[in-house]
Amino acid sequence: MPRHSHEHTEQLMYMLEGELEMTVGSDTRTLHAGDVVVVNPGVEHSLRSERGCAFFEALAPVPLDHVADRDHDLVLGADGGRRHVER
Repeated sequence: MPRHSHEHTEQLMYMLEGELEMTVGSDTRTLHAGDVVVVNPGVEHSLRSERGCAFFEALAPVPLDHVADRDHDLVLGADGGRRHVER
């Protein structure tokens, strides 16, 4: 994943398996199963994995470009996603 940021969204990643090289700001680390990363809103970051990996990711508020079907996706809730951000 090339260098990017989420202007209004905090991101949390929990590594499940494999190895991932992640750069957050100017700090680059190699992540393994059990490692946790929090990326604050607006901070540029990139990800790279040679052999593949699996991780759990949580974004808050959820950027709407991550919601596959706004009419049926439960993440939007009863308020229709008013508290989520466009990107």
